[in-house]
Amino acid sequence: MKILKKIGIVLLIVIVVAQFFRPEKNEGDMTSVNAFIAETNPPKEVQEILKNTCFDCHSSNTRYPWYSNITPVNFWLADHVKDGKKHLDFSNWNSYELKRKEHKMDELHEEVAKGEMPLNSYTWTHADARLTPAQVEAIVAWGKKAQADYKQQMSVE
Repeated sequence: MKILKKIGIVLLIVIVVAQFFRPEKNEGDMTSVNAFIAETNPPKEVQEILKNTCFDCHSSNTRYPWYSNITPVNFWLADHVKDGKKHLDFSNWNSYELKRKEHKMDELHEEVAKGEMPLNSYTWTHADARLTPAQVEAIVAWGKKAQADYKQQMSVE
């Protein structure tokens, strides 16, 4: 029994010390997505959906919940955001080539239509990010229109 007590104490010390090591936070402001919003012109309803379901992981502005201050959860969240931004970063929309923008809009509406975005692991803790069928329809319609606009621009060039 003494060995279990020692292991417990060591684990407790490790957990306490780990709290002093934190990943860098992804904290910008909402102006970082202004170029994306201006260029793709989503309706107000879709802008709200994007704000509540997409921007935390796909922009430079993450809203962190209280539990993000607990190690190792904070490292898991940081990795989630890093991976999300690797695939699509609304804050860097201006740096994307026209063809890439068209492709990203295609992926966006397809992933939402298939129910693969937002991720289940995100909606478990963000109830407001669970999309209704009407919200999915609104995002898909807007995404297809934005994609078509990019295709048209590419045909002109």
